Amino acid sequence: MTKKRVLIIGAGLAGIAAAVELSRHGYQVRLVESRPRLGGRASSITDPTTGELIDNCQHVNMGCCTGFQKLCRLTGTSQFLTNEKRLHFIGLDGRINVLKNSLLPAPAHLAISFAQLSYLTWQEKRALAVALLRLKRANRPASGAFIDWLKTQKQSCNTIDRFWNVVLVSALSEDLDRIDFYHARKVFLDGFLRGRNAWKVQLLKIPLGEFYDRHLQNWLKEHAATIDLLTGLKEFLVQNEHDRFTVTGAQMRDGSILKADHYLLAVSHDRARPLLPEAASNVEPFSKTGDLESAPITSVHLWFDRPVTQLRHAVLINRLGQWVFNRTAILEQNSPPSGHYYQVVISNSRAIKNKISNSQEELATLILQELEQIWPRTSSAKLLHSRVITEHRAVFSVTPGVEALRPPQQTPIWNLQIAGDWTNTGWPSTMESAVRSGFLAANNIINNDNNNGRKPARLHKE
Repeated sequence: MTKKRVLIIGAGLAGIAAAVELSRHGYQVRLVESRPRLGGRASSITDPTTGELIDNCQHVNMGCCTGFQKLCRLTGTSQFLTNEKRLHFIGLDGRINVLKNSLLPAPAHLAISFAQLSYLTWQEKRALAVALLRLKRANRPASGAFIDWLKTQKQSCNTIDRFWNVVLVSALSEDLDRIDFYHARKVFLDGFLRGRNAWKVQLLKIPLGEFYDRHLQNWLKEHAATIDLLTGLKEFLVQNEHDRFTVTGAQMRDGSILKADHYLLAVSHDRARPLLPEAASNVEPFSKTGDLESAPITSVHLWFDRPVTQLRHAVLINRLGQWVFNRTAILEQNSPPSGHYYQVVISNSRAIKNKISNSQEELATLILQELEQIWPRTSSAKLLHSRVITEHRAVFSVTPGVEALRPPQQTPIWNLQIAGDWTNTGWPSTMESAVRSGFLAANNIINNDNNNGRKPARLHKE
């Protein structure tokens, strides 16, 4: 029996997840990517000064992100994930507040850690506990904005700045007044309240580039998938017979035409609509994808001649930097060749433009000053090298009403799917959302074949 062919445009996590799922089900998969590497926006580059492969931004998985964990299990890459059993929150006084499980069952498993937060008063912690419990059964405010719900819960400005803002801006990369209630609620319910291990952070012990271009690429090739890099799509070729549209081929930028039985477009939201055929791009909600907004994330990479902290990570309260990752420790390098390497992440870095100029040196200096205030030993360490990287379209913004702009994976064209973290997965812009979209699109293809192409596949949501 001849294998059905699937052409996947875009080799980010969404395209890779779809390729893995389809390869497992016996499809002949061809994965094409316009970049010279796999991974899309979650990528690595080689720093010319140190020669190291560095991630554009530290990507974090959580225990509640079961789709990404499934991808790792299927491809034999779970060994590269390390679990953080506690989180470290550092207030302006420098005190380390540890978030860890108690013996209490969910949703009270983190209650003791929350009760011990040094940067909130007892009155604020009581009001916070009440708000978290109410959040489980809360209704969306008329505005759709999470900040408006918080105002009804008598949350102090201090609690909003030091708790809600810290968690949500890090998770969703937007200001609180621009975050949709649904997504804010999902962060707390799925990530903190529903399971004892849902909040636990998982980090890759290898650079993203090695994860994609070595391990995932090898798995795909071992399962007969074809991968073409530096290959970009110009347009889909579409045939209309009796008002039934079918993609008959994909014309690439070099003029070649690739043919398959099924097609899957797995690119970012800002690139998708111009590539969709009119039969899809002019139909809601596919026609609304251009209304999705993007948010930037900035990473400050620092190399020192000695360790400035032994912590593997730290969450910073009321600072310009929000997360500090000890990359030397995470990558398990006992004798780093280029110095002890730390990465400081600034989510929603759009906001820093109001505080500093566009000088990367100025931003690195401000971050260095913050580290010196938190860990005085930083002052005696020699800064060997620094680099600032901003991913300007890192994530789509989860603004109020954003769900109406997110299309399903099945397009009106029966043999054309779309995938990406921005499609309708129910998750915000995360690796988890990207992986889930790829699995959903792949299952639609399988279901369409089971239906012999007679009707669009029913969408399956986990």
